[in-house]
Amino acid sequence: MPLNRLNHKLTKEVMWIYVLKLLQKRPMYGYEIKEEIEKNFGWTPATITSYVVLYKLESGGYVVNDIREEKGNKIKRKYYSITDKGDKLLNDGLDFIKKIVEKIESD
Repeated sequence: MPLNRLNHKLTKEVMWIYVLKLLQKRPMYGYEIKEEIEKNFGWTPATITSYVVLYKLESGGYVVNDIREEKGNKIKRKYYSITDKGDKLLNDGLDFIKKIVEKIESD
């Protein structure tokens, strides 16, 4: 179905835009990002997909990580933060989407 394909293209295939948007608010760890995508955007990525996207964003310089020990816990987590390069990528991506929607909606 065309609508199912559109849904896939605008969610899973561009998950990076959702990840960067969340990281603009605050640093997060991988599994938390997956949960926040579901909570904020209404779709659930596969857990492994979240980590693959984070790895690619990190290798491209769009996010950085630092390992933190949770308060009151001995668990260490890798928290990701957006970089200036990531902010620019997010803004460019959002501008592109807005322009496409404007063109589609125009007479």
